[in-house]
Amino acid sequence: MTDRRSPSSKENPYFKRLQLYLYLTPVVGFFPALWTLYRKKGDRQTQVTCRLAVVLALSWAIAISFLNTTANASESLHLPLLITSSTITSGYFFLNVWLMIRLWRHQNIHIPGVSQLGDRLP
Repeated sequence: MTDRRSPSSKENPYFKRLQLYLYLTPVVGFFPALWTLYRKKGDRQTQVTCRLAVVLALSWAIAISFLNTTANASESLHLPLLITSSTITSGYFFLNVWLMIRLWRHQNIHIPGVSQLGDRLP
């Protein structure tokens, strides 16, 4: 008789991979990743993925806030700053999709510089 586990079982590799995809979901994945880091749950891969998702989301939010505030304060640089803001947003989304593809291929999701910054998170 085969051992069939429920899809929500924590030991199930498909469930674990689905969780990692959730953490890498742009904008929305920030909250479950932060919650997982706060509770200090999960194995090493889960913690690394959560740290990376949190660092990427916070970096994106800070950059967008800075650019939009500066664009509203400056008349001459308004359009170039808004174009830069939209480029950063597109890059953030594409980067998260690229990380999901790497996760799907069972490849490392390490990003030089960003991953080292994420390792400093508690």
